[in-house]
This record gives sequence, C-alpha cells and structure tokens, in this order.
Amino acid sequence: MDGFDADAVAAEIGAAFEAYERALGANDIEALAGFFWDDPRSTRLGPEGGFYGHAQITAFRRARDVSDTARELFETRIVALTPDLGTATTEYRRLASGRRGAQSQVWMRRPEGWRIVSAHVSLQP
Repeated sequence: MDGFDADAVAAEIGAAFEAYERALGANDIEALAGFFWDDPRSTRLGPEGGFYGHAQITAFRRARDVSDTARELFETRIVALTPDLGTATTEYRRLASGRRGAQSQVWMRRPEGWRIVSAHVSLQP
C-alpha cells in the first residue's frame, strides 16, 4: 500500500478507542452506540451472547447492568492493517469485583469516522 503510514493510522484508531473507553466509563449510551457501525452487519459477541446489527447492540447497551463496569486496561494493542482498517485488543480487570476479561474490536474508517464493525468481549467467571 503505497503511502500507508501504519503508525499514523494506528494513532487515529487509538484515539477513537480511547474515546470509546471514556464513553464506556461514563455509560454514555448514545456515544457508545455512535462508535458502532450503523449497519445490520455489525456484531458484538460477549458473555451475554451475540448481538447482530446496530439496533441489537444499542438495545443491549440500554438494558445492561453497569454496577461492575469500571475497569483498568492492560496489554492494549492497536494495529493498523490498511489505511481504513485496524484492530484494538486489550485485557482488563474490573475494579469492583477483580474479574478479568479481554476484548477485541475491528475498526473501519467510514465517511463519518472510525467505527467498530465487530467486537468480542470475554469475562472470566
């Protein structure tokens, strides 16, 4: 890919990822919904099951229990794959319960900005 600056693209994805994390910490449902690709093909898989399409993902956000969602991240990795596609992976520890988990996200550049097209979240029992 001629002229592909992987570091610059990774920085863009990283900034979007950090904004997503701030919205997650604040339980800003509208912002969280806005980070996902508004398309029936977007996907979020997690301990609660699979959510397919923007409407299901947003409905999950509105209904979920947020009593133990504050967390610290570690081993975060942002990888630019193309000028318009990359991944963000991280492990985390929930602050209240100490439970550990991991998440991966595929980010795609869209005309409206970087959006998550696919996400997977795990949480140890």
